[in-house]
Amino acid sequence: MSRKLTYPVDDEANEIIKRYESFLEGKAPGYFDVEELEAIVDYYLRKGKTTDSSRALELGLKLHPASNELKTKRAKIYLASGETQKAMHILEPMNHSGDYEVQLLRIEALSRSSRYKEARMVADMLVASESEDIDNICLDIAFIFISQFDFESALHFLKTGDAFFNKNIDLLYELAFCYEQISDNQLAIETYNRIINIDSYSSEAWFNMGQVYFAEQDFANAINAYDFALAINDNDPLTTLQKAHAHFQSGEYDNAIDTYNEYAKSAIDLWQVHLFIGESYERLEQFDQAIEHYSASLKELPDNYEALTGLAVCYLEKEDYEKSLAYVQLAIAVDENSADAWVYMAEGLIGINDIDNALLAYLKAITLDPNQPDTLMAIANICMDKMEFETALKYYMTAYDLDNTLEHIDLFIAVALYKTENYINSKEYLKKAIEQNLDAGGLFLELCPEAVLHGFF
Repeated sequence: MSRKLTYPVDDEANEIIKRYESFLEGKAPGYFDVEELEAIVDYYLRKGKTTDSSRALELGLKLHPASNELKTKRAKIYLASGETQKAMHILEPMNHSGDYEVQLLRIEALSRSSRYKEARMVADMLVASESEDIDNICLDIAFIFISQFDFESALHFLKTGDAFFNKNIDLLYELAFCYEQISDNQLAIETYNRIINIDSYSSEAWFNMGQVYFAEQDFANAINAYDFALAINDNDPLTTLQKAHAHFQSGEYDNAIDTYNEYAKSAIDLWQVHLFIGESYERLEQFDQAIEHYSASLKELPDNYEALTGLAVCYLEKEDYEKSLAYVQLAIAVDENSADAWVYMAEGLIGINDIDNALLAYLKAITLDPNQPDTLMAIANICMDKMEFETALKYYMTAYDLDNTLEHIDLFIAVALYKTENYINSKEYLKKAIEQNLDAGGLFLELCPEAVLHGFF
């Protein structure tokens, strides 16, 4: 979520647009020179309004039919509309014109036509033909390649421009962005630090650097960067929110709650803020406060799945199984294909000793998401209690294949193997269990007291 703030259109351009729109309304005379019409066309293109841009161009060609500049804008509109071949048809006769915008449009048209080698060649020639302002020329070229997700080519030209002038902040932002896109986060951080060394009051650079640290799960440095951004601009909700997330991810739940509350002062979707705060309280095991915020979220946005499951989990922890089941049933009504909700349903049913239906709920969860070792182990445990040892062993082994670090998994497999009279393999798993926990042998004997007779000890 890197961010670089854009700058407003200058006052002169704004005045031209106002005059043009007054002309369309019949409130002003209708003459505009070529440069003014170019500005109008570009303004609407920046807004993504290709129809309005074409309308302005048609007026321009009526007023100035011989203008090559306006014909070039026609190609630009075609490119914006995805009509690349039509754009190429206009641009090819201008191949040797030497016009800067024509060459940029040719690079874009060639790139969009998957003629990448030719696009790079035209770009290299354009850079080589200039001796001044190379950094900005390279930046213009890089924008084209970035728009086509060709970050390798963009980086080539950004580095060339940076070598010419190493304090072009706009170029450095795009350089850092490209490093992020190729997951070279260390170089992205170094580049944002270069921007900060040039302009230490760039809140955007501090924010973006925080985002890169966040992606690296270096939450301490992320928080530090967000703090600098907020010191420069304390009225920045997005930075405040990201700082709260960083506190949450680093396990600093009290700080996360304080920062989420700060964000709430300017937030629009309060239901979401209440979710964040509710989960923070849940992690702190302060379930009453968590319930308060999950309930507030649900009030703001009814049928809110996250709030419903949050409430279900909190009531499970409070051993209020009836309330937990009521909320999880509402959650399943919202999303019946959520494996988590069915697991919460199973746990609530176990709480009221409805074991058979709990087993069905666990099996439903596994059907929806087979990659749940904890749930597979819970199913196996129920099967053991029902003395269905072969079935229990099957689920234990499936869980083991997914995660062999589950607590007591070797012990439970040893017991299941023993119960199915597979004594040799049972001994092997019991040996592993004892290596991990010396108490495993005693637990095994409690479950299989007759094992002494089979030479286990």
